[in-house]
This record gives sequence, C-alpha cells and structure tokens, in this order.
Amino acid sequence: MKTNESELDRKFDNNEEDVLEYFDLSNAQRINLKQTKIDLDLPAWMIQFLDREASSLGIDRQAVIKIWLAERIEKGKVSSR
Repeated sequence: MKTNESELDRKFDNNEEDVLEYFDLSNAQRINLKQTKIDLDLPAWMIQFLDREASSLGIDRQAVIKIWLAERIEKGKVSSR
C-alpha cells in the first residue's frame, strides 16, 4: 500500500514509526552544513526584541536569527527567479 503525503506527515508528527523506510536513501546527499563563525554588532533594542521572540518560541536568540535569515534568503531566491 502506498503511503500518501498527509499519512506520512501524520505518522511523523505522532512519532508512530520510523518514516525513513518510506524514502529511497540510496542517492541521498548531505548538504554543505559547514558553519563559519561571525561577530555581529546589534543595537540593544534589537537584542531585546530577539530575546523576547526567542523566549516566546522556546528557542535561543541564535536560532531565531538563523531561522529569520534562512526565510529571507529563501524569499530572495524565489523573487530573483
């Protein structure tokens, strides 16, 4: 029986089983996850805003920045096509 996307999502969300068995991993590749450290100076009000957002999401400030940057980069990729 073929599993559809919504059924696979449900199984994953409910942690019912290992969903990797539904994927062909024979040609899977890791994307370049090499990280580079940077220093970033921000005004205090921006840090406070990021900290409030991080607290409301239950993640740290760095995660908020990474998520927002990734979203903006993806949006830029779409608009530049």
